[in-house]
Amino acid sequence: MGATRSDDGDRVAASSDPARRIVAVLIAVKDLAAAKSRLAAEFSGPERTRLVLAMLSDTVAAAGAVSVVDLVTVVTPDPLVAETARRIGARVFDEPVGDPAQPPDARLNHAFASAAAVLRREEVIGHRRGHDAAARVDIIALQADLPAMRPAELAQAYASARRGGRSLVVDHHGTGTAALILKDSPGELAPLFGVDSARRHAESGASKLDGIWPGLRLDVDTAVDVRRAHRLGVGPATVAVLRSLGWNDDASATTA
Repeated sequence: MGATRSDDGDRVAASSDPARRIVAVLIAVKDLAAAKSRLAAEFSGPERTRLVLAMLSDTVAAAGAVSVVDLVTVVTPDPLVAETARRIGARVFDEPVGDPAQPPDARLNHAFASAAAVLRREEVIGHRRGHDAAARVDIIALQADLPAMRPAELAQAYASARRGGRSLVVDHHGTGTAALILKDSPGELAPLFGVDSARRHAESGASKLDGIWPGLRLDVDTAVDVRRAHRLGVGPATVAVLRSLGWNDDASATTA
């Protein structure tokens, strides 16, 4: 079996300052019925469902192990995803109802933007109450399929993100966005996930981060991605599913 990811946390002590920034991770997950269609040649529908939920579990666990992260929230329309997220300690938002004619990427971006606005509004009303309260809530919009992500990678990306605006972590393909970070800014998250999102996020003002974070950049969409993640080392939930499906070192090593 491929290596198992080590989740030792980022080893950075969280501040005890009551005025410190709130860091919220947002993960949006589509309806499982439409999830990971590009894996259909390798996995049956039920197998894809198990894999998606396992990757989500490992992504949530890694994000939650980052010491500066205060909460992890999953936004989804799917009841099984919601049940899984709650079981592993994440907060759950129902995907907001938008235009039913919207394409999937537009729905995803609407879900991210709406959840970010709700989290910031809650901080203003429930805790800070000051006019600058929203700016004290930093948002990390994260892909749900990062089973090889290490907590230290996300911690470093957040620490590297520029203050006063948005930063992005480009995915391993060089075209997508693995994470979008809004830090120390009253501005909006303005997510543009979807086709060629890295370019569109950069053109909209987000700064590209240059860290060496192979697990954070490796969002899994294809069987090749599964093998790469498996070889890099995935979290325990994904390890268990892949093992049950017969994945081994030989399968993992088939990808260059």
